[in-house]
Amino acid sequence: MGQLVPGWVLLVSTLASVLATSSKRDLGPVKELAMDMANNTFDDQYQGCSHMMEEELEELNRTEFANEVYAEGWRNAAMEWRNRWGRADRPPALRRDQATAMLAYTMEGKLYHRFNNATRRDGISREHYLRYFPFKTLHFLLSRALQNLRESQPQRCHNVYRGVKGTRFTAQQGTMVRFGQFTSSSLRKKVAESFGQDTFFSVETCCGVPIKEFSTFPGEDEVLIPPFEQFRVTNSTYTEGRTFIQLRSQG
Repeated sequence: MGQLVPGWVLLVSTLASVLATSSKRDLGPVKELAMDMANNTFDDQYQGCSHMMEEELEELNRTEFANEVYAEGWRNAAMEWRNRWGRADRPPALRRDQATAMLAYTMEGKLYHRFNNATRRDGISREHYLRYFPFKTLHFLLSRALQNLRESQPQRCHNVYRGVKGTRFTAQQGTMVRFGQFTSSSLRKKVAESFGQDTFFSVETCCGVPIKEFSTFPGEDEVLIPPFEQFRVTNSTYTEGRTFIQLRSQG
């Protein structure tokens, strides 16, 4: 019996090591997804028609509150706006509804995921967008918010990072791609790495805008990239279970 003790010690030690490793890593399956131009994306920039959207905005927003996920996200964001700027000496750089939309998008919860999924698929046609896209108000307000912030900031590009967990993206070097949704990134590499490293992006964006002041998590130094921005893949490598993709903005 005494001869079995070292074996048991080794087994327990090995098991403890495995459990410790498992607690730090998601050992579930990683799906693979090829990057392309995301042609089904709703990517309208509202050029020449923003005034018409503004006229319909109040009624449209009221109608879309029937979507409980959107209604809850908006209520929470409106409360956050009041806490931050309700008694401020000067108004923030964004209009109240635009700032609320930005807060709603960056909050934890179901809204972020459902909005991005709908944005990626509901641009098939104008008819499909009008009939099925459930986040017209949020999409418009986010788009206008980014346009306004971009106009108020120096015209320059940003080098940002994005970490993804659970999805291994593939991309061919030299090809053109889009994210096809409003895409969060960070000016700080360590922050991006904390979100995942199954795919890690290094991105030069010239349409993305720093939104730190209007993010629910200002410490993340977030830069929000719009769905329409196009990128050229300048590098794509796969090493030790991690994909690295480098993108350069083409406008």
